[in-house]
Parts: sequence; structure tokens; C-alpha cells
Amino acid sequence: MDSEAEELRRAEAEHRIRNLVWTVSGDYGMQVQPDVELFLRSRERGLYRAVCEGAFFRYYDRREFSLYLMKKLYFEADERMLERIVHLCMDAAVFRTVIRERPGVEALRRQAAEEFLEREFAANTSTPLGHLFLCYYGRITGGSAGADAVNTEMLAVLSELEREIPAGERVSARPVIEAVDCIYNRLVDPGFLRRHGDLAHVLGVTLEERPERKVDWTDFLPYEAEDLPFEEPPVAADSPETAAERRAGAGAPIQLDEKTRARAYSYMELNYGRSYMKPLEQKRLNHALCRGTHDGCSLYFTDGILHNMVRRNYQSEYVRHQAEFNQTTWRRNRQMANRNIHILSEMLRQALIRRTEEEYVRSETGSIIPRELWRTKYTGERRLFMRRVPAENADFVVDILMDASGSQRDRRGEVAVQSFILCEALSIVGIPHRVQSFCTCWDYTILQRFREYDDPREKNRSVFEYSTSANNRDGLAVRATAYTLLQRPEENKILIILSDGRPNDRIVNRTVSRAPVLYTGEFAVRDTAEEIRRVRGAGVAVLGVFAGEEADLEAEKKIFGRDFAYIRDIRQYSPTGVR
Repeated sequence: MDSEAEELRRAEAEHRIRNLVWTVSGDYGMQVQPDVELFLRSRERGLYRAVCEGAFFRYYDRREFSLYLMKKLYFEADERMLERIVHLCMDAAVFRTVIRERPGVEALRRQAAEEFLEREFAANTSTPLGHLFLCYYGRITGGSAGADAVNTEMLAVLSELEREIPAGERVSARPVIEAVDCIYNRLVDPGFLRRHGDLAHVLGVTLEERPERKVDWTDFLPYEAEDLPFEEPPVAADSPETAAERRAGAGAPIQLDEKTRARAYSYMELNYGRSYMKPLEQKRLNHALCRGTHDGCSLYFTDGILHNMVRRNYQSEYVRHQAEFNQTTWRRNRQMANRNIHILSEMLRQALIRRTEEEYVRSETGSIIPRELWRTKYTGERRLFMRRVPAENADFVVDILMDASGSQRDRRGEVAVQSFILCEALSIVGIPHRVQSFCTCWDYTILQRFREYDDPREKNRSVFEYSTSANNRDGLAVRATAYTLLQRPEENKILIILSDGRPNDRIVNRTVSRAPVLYTGEFAVRDTAEEIRRVRGAGVAVLGVFAGEEADLEAEKKIFGRDFAYIRDIRQYSPTGVR
């Protein structure tokens, strides 16, 4: 029981940190690596660090900054010391802007500084970098740690970062990079310049030049996967109009050489697990399905990184932790979930029984009903016969498709639990069903399979491995799912889609893109709705299960029409889904 309580405490801490970073950054699709240990040691410091990270990635170019970190580590910089300096410089770079927008953060910053000085003063008196921390935090609390000449110089470097960034602006991370590099070379490794060269030399190295390392920093960076790990290809200077078109995904398709394509595919394997599909079959499906609006896109079929892992990395640990979080959500709601499984399975069982029973109805043809003949003379009634109505076909197959984009991250536990409830109910009544999730990273729409149609009931627990990341190209995911569903022999085919009504493939930093059409806003909603109509026209019953924000409800209505269930609370999901 104690271990479960501890697991729940850690999961809630992680959830709170992520939400704070997303709220401050305004980017709910960003991957975050929460420092749960810091939060558990010191709530104020953990919260303030989350505020700083969120603000930094809101106002500064995080790709530029992350590439610098990778290159610095390529030259064997001390990762732990570099991380400490990064957090110090982040604070200096954003605190004035954050306090302007969120005045309450000033008190939190002071509390975090006081907590640092109270708990870690002794541990930081013996090193030059530690002494800089004491001076910096002492300045925040109004005290002084007696800065020497070197630290006075480093405090001046940090002071240069203290500025208010105009609202709505996003600026270069270069000043922060220069400050981090200066402090590291001066206080941590004075011999770095002599051995490896200056900042220009560090930034000049390409990622392809890095030798294989035991730990690849790019795999553990807490930034959005779509921003890494490729360099921007060298291009001629663009006009503002051309640059805007390129950012929007417009323009002629980029011709990729085989080496670049292979690297992109390797990245998918590394971060989403190897594909279970043979290359020729995957190529055939891409040719058949990635057409029209989705021309230039690709499909990627996987059982997930935990089942077919290339090597352990940040993404595998992130997915593993999400799976643990989902199972914690299940345990917290087990009684309610078991009740809903029972209710839903009974409703399905009764519905199937009704479909297998023959009915008799009054008709103008069939077997005559002698006692009703008198009606002809007095009422003109012509339905004097009883006709047998054959039982309906009770042969069903179900596909469950879960939106796994970053916008679902706050609801990932609830979505996983409700998918499990559906799976259990379907298994109890013996209806074959498949469960998949979808998201889009770069040009790839990833379909992750949790169970196949005829898998045993034990396989249902795989849905707890549901994780969220990147974007979502709903129309292509629906098209690919329906393509295989329609090949099933069952007469009655049902597709259940769990989504938030926000199809959105922003095509951010697609350096290897073949320039598919920008997929967002009204265009994406309309395309998804058209795909749903085509699938229904082919004989598949489609039900949307909406668990998003009320502001997106209108988009959900446009996509699914009347055939959707609006879930405001996890407890009402199962009964609602069958109505």
C-alpha cells in the first residue's frame, strides 16, 4: 500500500509539473522531462523551475538552444554541471518577463532561493560554480555571499540576460548560449577552450560528425520530438514571403536522397519502435492511401517502443512512465471501471440477443389471422396477415482508434482506462476488436497497435501503454484504419474514434519534409469529416467519443454529425458510449 501511495504521489507531482510547463509555455504538445525528485525535495524550487522552463521555451528558440547543448556534450562537457548552469541562465533570462505577466511568481522565486540557501549552502561553498549559485541566490533574497572578482564577472554575465521580452515575441537563444558557454568554460572547465576551441568551433560541428557514444544526449533531451535530431539543411537566404511559405509547408516537394530518408526512418524506429509490417507491404499501403490531401505523407505501423525497442532512450522511459501513470489511474478508478464493464457488457449482450430473436409483425402478406377478418368490413384494415421477420445478423467486428497527439496528454489516463473498459466489455461478449492509437511526427502518421481482432482477453491490458506526443492527421489515420477493417469478413463493422475534435498537423521544423499540405484548422476538420463520410458510405458504422474541451465541441459535431458521445466525466463514459 505504501509503494502504491508513493507511486501515486510521484505521478501527481509529474502531472503538476507538466501542466505548469505547458501552461506557461502555451505549448501543450511539448514533451517535458519533469524533475520529480527536486519537486519532492522542495516544492517551491520544483514549481519555480517548471515556470522558468515553460517561459524559456515560450520566448526563446529551443531548437537553437538544444542543438548547442548536444554539440557541447559532443566535446565531452560535464552533463550535470552544464545542466546546473542552464537552469541558472534560464532564470536570469526569463524572470523579469514572467513576473511582468504573472506577479505572483516573484514570491515563488524568492522562496525557491531561500530554500536553496537554507538546504544547500554548505554543499556549494567548495567549488567556484557553487559559490556563483550562492552569490546569485543571495542577491535574490537581499543578502550577499561575498563575490570574488571571478564571480563578480560571472554575475555581470547573468545580469546581461535580465531583460523583459515584449509580449508575443520569440527571440534567439544566442545570448543565453553565450552566457552558458562562458560560465562553463570559466568555472567548470578552464581548459575547454585550449582543448576544443571557442563557441564558434563548438557550434560549427555537425551532428553527423559525432562518434557513437554510450549515451546519446539527443535521446534524452526533454524537447518535442519533431524538433530533433536533424540539422537544418543549408539553404539560400529566403525572402520573408518564401520563408513564410516554407514554414507553412507550401512550395514544391523537397527531393530527399536515400541517406536522408533512411535517417528519418531510423528516427521513427528509435522513438516509436520497429515496425511490425514488412517494408514492401508498408510501401504498398503508402502508395494506396497517402493520396490527395495526404500526398507526401507516410504511414508507420508499430506495436510501440516498449515491444520492439531499438535501444533504451528518453522516449522509451517517457512511454514506460506514461504506462505506469495510466495503470495508476486505473487503480484509482477500479471500482467504477469494473461497474461500467459489467453495465456495458450486459447492454451489449442484450442487444445481441435481441438481434438473434425472430420477430412477427402485422403485414399485408404472410399467414392470415382469422380473428382479424372482421376488420375488413368495418375499418378497411388490410394488415390481416402475420409475417415473420428473420433475425438480424449478429456478426460484429469493432475497431477502436485513439487520438495520441500531445493535446490529449492531460487526458491520457482517462482515455486509456475507457479504452480498457470497452475492450473488456467486447471481450466478455465475444466481439472481435482491434485497438490502435495514432499521432503524426514529421511526415509519418504512426499507428500503434495494442491488440489485434482475435487476441485473447489478456491482451486488453496493453492499452495502458497508450502514450501521447506530437501532432495528429486524423483523416489519414481514419483512412488507414478503415482500409483494413473493411477486409474483415464480419457483416457489421464499427469504428469507434476517441478524440478531442482537434485534427492538427502543424508541420513544424520538417527539415526532411516532402511538403504535404498544411493540415490544421477548418481545413483539417473538413477533411476528417469527409473521410468519415466515405467510411460510412462503405458500410462502416462510425461513432465519435469526444473527451476534449467544450470549445472544440462544434468541430466534433462537424466531423461526426449526430453519431458522437460527449464525455464530461470518466464515470459516465461507458453507458454513454452505447446509447
